[in-house]
Amino acid sequence: MFDALADRLEDAWKSLRGQDKITETNVKPALKEVKRALLEADVNLQVVRDFVKEVESKALGAEVISGVRPDQQFIKIVHDELIAIMGQSNVPLAQAETAPTIILMAGLQGTGKTTATAKLALHLRKENRSCLMVATDVYRPAAIDQLITLGQQINVPVFELGSDANPVEIARQGVAHAKELGADTVIIDTAGRLQIDADMMGELAQIKETVQPHDTLLVVDAMTGQEAANLTQTFHEQIGITGAILTKMDGDSRGGAALSVRCISGQPIKFVGVGEKVEALQPFYPDRMASRILNMGDILSLVERAQEEVDIADVAKMQEKIMEARFDFDDFVKQMRLIKNMGSFGSVLKMIPGMGKISGADLKKGEEQLKRTEAMIASMTKQERKDPDLLAKSPSRRERIAKGSGHSAKDVSKLIADFSKMRNMMKQMGSGMGMGMPGMGMPGMGGGMPGMGGMGMPGMGGGMFGGGGMPQPGSRGHGGSKKRRKKKKKKGFGEL
Repeated sequence: MFDALADRLEDAWKSLRGQDKITETNVKPALKEVKRALLEADVNLQVVRDFVKEVESKALGAEVISGVRPDQQFIKIVHDELIAIMGQSNVPLAQAETAPTIILMAGLQGTGKTTATAKLALHLRKENRSCLMVATDVYRPAAIDQLITLGQQINVPVFELGSDANPVEIARQGVAHAKELGADTVIIDTAGRLQIDADMMGELAQIKETVQPHDTLLVVDAMTGQEAANLTQTFHEQIGITGAILTKMDGDSRGGAALSVRCISGQPIKFVGVGEKVEALQPFYPDRMASRILNMGDILSLVERAQEEVDIADVAKMQEKIMEARFDFDDFVKQMRLIKNMGSFGSVLKMIPGMGKISGADLKKGEEQLKRTEAMIASMTKQERKDPDLLAKSPSRRERIAKGSGHSAKDVSKLIADFSKMRNMMKQMGSGMGMGMPGMGMPGMGGGMPGMGGMGMPGMGGGMFGGGGMPQPGSRGHGGSKKRRKKKKKKGFGEL
């Protein structure tokens, strides 16, 4: 998502590098690139025109800040304007004073509306809000069965009256049933069509009039590009919506819908779908999205994602093990699984500032490296995983693991050597800077990405986060003394 847009915007900054200040002459090429980038990303034409005009006005009127380069100043202006057109801040879901809160889901067929209903129910359940989903799509084959199956997966009840009942009556009885159950929130999944038509709008209007929802959310496919904003505007004019959910933001969509919906329709994006899994729904934060678009990363979302997966008690134990250099291969595997649970390897990395420009080929090599590592660890005995020193001292053990995993003894030896370096680096950072992000020890936040550091990722500085790409405290890049480096080198695993 947004990769092409980010690359195009990168070209815009180049025209300002080496300049003393922003002028009408040197800002024109930059604005031209910004305009081209937004149009290629399927941003609405009127939005692009207004955006470029506003950026130009602010850029030419900006005071020169001492010590700030013109290209950096221009990026800041673009960043602030991106936030402005996407809505400044997150707009939360409505919550009724008297339960239940009623949420009506609307949208065309094929946008992922039923799945979005289940994703939203799970999101609310994580916030300790009890939910009931109501299936009113009696037209699409198996739509009701799909919602029931999703409800079973996330442990949220579904109210349905079969495919012969009237959708308006199903919605009315569903809300009444929620009151009987004492449910906090009712989410009503409605029927869609392949295109907007009078019958669909009439039925939606009837359901809305009957149940009086507190939030009416339009589910929009981000891959529809410019049409997404127009669709939102049409639904709002005819039905009256309070927000949108953009789905399929993890696909090869150009991302223009995220920049157009709020501006054209006047309605906020409340959530974005970032994957097929039921957990893959995130609240929409304009400032975080702007940072991602400009390759600045999104640490806040990464931390939130990690916190959902991490047990606080495990964090304390892990921190203690890191501080005492007792981090073993079992802990290593736990960290790798944590990252997998948080999403794809690439999506996690792109949230880290400075890592957004990693190529798809390098990401693929990195994922393959993690798979090879996991295979080698799976071939170890329980004792070897707990005490990696055994492997450092025994060539025969390394040979056995190599045969069991289908890799060479050299690969196994490298894994153990890299693991030793990573553990020493983690201990050093943990004691010197404290553990930042729960269960992950992010670089620069105190840790070194356990489970990934020092693994010699191709194209990532020879040792992703630890082996030369980013200078660590005590390394040559940070001016640590020779005596201290020598002392640290003696700790950890035995030498191969």
